[in-house]
Amino acid sequence: MKKLFYAATALTLGAVACAQAAEPPLPWAYGFPAAPAANAQPAPLVPGPANPADNTTQLKVDGSSKTFTRAQISNRHGPADWFPEDHPAMPEVVAKGKESANVFACGLCHYPNGQGRPENANVAGYSYEYLVQTLTDFKNGNRLSADPRKANTNFMTHFAKSMTDEEIKESARYFASIPYKPWIRVVEADTVPKARPQGGMWIPIEGAEAGTEPIGLRIIETPVNATETEVLRNPRSGFVAYTPPGSLKKGEALVTQGTLTGGGKVTACTACHGPSLQGLGPVPALAGRSPSYIARQIVDMQHSKRKGTWTPLMVPVVTSMNAEDILVASAYLASLKP
Repeated sequence: MKKLFYAATALTLGAVACAQAAEPPLPWAYGFPAAPAANAQPAPLVPGPANPADNTTQLKVDGSSKTFTRAQISNRHGPADWFPEDHPAMPEVVAKGKESANVFACGLCHYPNGQGRPENANVAGYSYEYLVQTLTDFKNGNRLSADPRKANTNFMTHFAKSMTDEEIKESARYFASIPYKPWIRVVEADTVPKARPQGGMWIPIEGAEAGTEPIGLRIIETPVNATETEVLRNPRSGFVAYTPPGSLKKGEALVTQGTLTGGGKVTACTACHGPSLQGLGPVPALAGRSPSYIARQIVDMQHSKRKGTWTPLMVPVVTSMNAEDILVASAYLASLKP
């Protein structure tokens, strides 16, 4: 039976890849204004040198007694920690990474408290088993991106391959020990602030070009305060996700009952991820997580780019989901209390 299961899964994955090869990923979820062109250049496999940053002006954030320069805030191997009281003592790989192997500190991108950002992942509060499996999948080349321009997915593969098994376990224990807190406010809206992509995230446009535009079939996940997020990397400054009107009701029907927007049926998310979507062991929590991140995972599985141990269980579900299904499910899950 097991052989038959894996054979069927392989055939299904192949069918998904062939059927969707001509369909571009959802650019809003990957932080790009449009789908990649046929001749789009793939993202680098290893991070290049950091851009120089100001190392003179002392900056502050509300609620913290600390000051840091822009260079210290963005230091890849020892980034600023504004609120050390918000988390346990960080393992070396979380606090500093491995400079000799060009592995960034986990706390740089995901923040020391693991709250994360739309362009990466909210890693706090995931189970130890899931975090270890995720890093192992990256190490084994089973977590790639359906959008060839998304550089940080490739970087994670490089980081995981350069980490020891013990470093993987240390980082997993650390982030699993930190409760994930409400971080994303979901707002249904016909129009959204005009935003520009920057580093895989949408940043509201300011000045003469600012304004609003129709949301279309998109979720625009953007910082509540762009300066706090982009300049200061404040791990207490969260995000707002704009989604089309009616998304949450449709998303609830899909997530809790398996009802697709076109009327078809799939297995409800609650069947595997738990009745409150808080996850079960190696099955990840979904409640309150970034809608951009959730949408990317579905698309990556549809395009056979995410192929980890548990992915075969998701294949029958993601195969049936269209762009609107992905959007409404992601919006509803993000709106839930973690």
